[in-house]
Amino acid sequence: MPLKDWLAAMIVITAWGVNFVVIKWGLTEIPPLLLGALRFVCVAFPAVFFIKRPALPWKTVVGYAATICIGQFVFLFTALYVGMPAGLASLILQAQAFFTVLLAALFMGEQVLRHNVLGMSIAIGGLVLIGLGAQAGSVPVLGFSLTLLAAISWAAGNLVVKAAGKTDMVSLVVWGALIPPIPFFALSWMLEGPAAIQHSLANISYIGVLVVAYLALVATIVGYVLWGRLLSKHPVSKVAPLSLLVPVIGLISSAWFLDEHLALVQWLGALVVMVGLAVNVFGQGLLTRLARA
Repeated sequence: MPLKDWLAAMIVITAWGVNFVVIKWGLTEIPPLLLGALRFVCVAFPAVFFIKRPALPWKTVVGYAATICIGQFVFLFTALYVGMPAGLASLILQAQAFFTVLLAALFMGEQVLRHNVLGMSIAIGGLVLIGLGAQAGSVPVLGFSLTLLAAISWAAGNLVVKAAGKTDMVSLVVWGALIPPIPFFALSWMLEGPAAIQHSLANISYIGVLVVAYLALVATIVGYVLWGRLLSKHPVSKVAPLSLLVPVIGLISSAWFLDEHLALVQWLGALVVMVGLAVNVFGQGLLTRLARA
């Protein structure tokens, strides 16, 4: 890839990795469900007036919104709110790669290859180590479980996108964002309460405003626009593996900005999960080269 494309990739990876720290900052003054509502309001408006609706049936747009937008972020924001470390969340969320493979095999009849099984097995071992830390109290069990549910929701959304075929992802992201504010606001009203909503909106600081702007404009719109352009210009095999750097940035930025410290067993588990992700991404090419040798 030319230098400008490498720079674009690094911008996206950094934006997505730091995203977890930014969410933590936002949750200090905005409850999770209200934060989700504000995020998607700002993603949809005013962009929806300038971006053409995706050439997809509404059921596909609704399916995308229900899984990737609502399911993923209800679980993720709540997980971070109840104490899930931001850096660890950035890593565990990448389990969506394995859940996508499993769901595609179950519902779309896709074949699970040897390197997929090996990568998943390694990553499961890493998740078990992280889970041991949850049992020891250094990671909340509820937060750990909710982050896994967020990864499953993301994986389900990947299947919706895959079934839709080739489409303009920026258009889908913006128009899909029209739907989540309603259920997010409704859930916030029921679970967080009108008093909490009123207090948060009346007392939101410039930090809260910047957090919402970052989540909507930088992490969502800019991130997906640049990532989509990279995927359209270069082979997926060159672009997709770069996403493995997202949890690296997430772990580093969380340690730097939030002073998060993981137990040794969590760091070991994180390393094992990263190895599993790498095997899942690069394993087929490695097996092919070994077969030719």
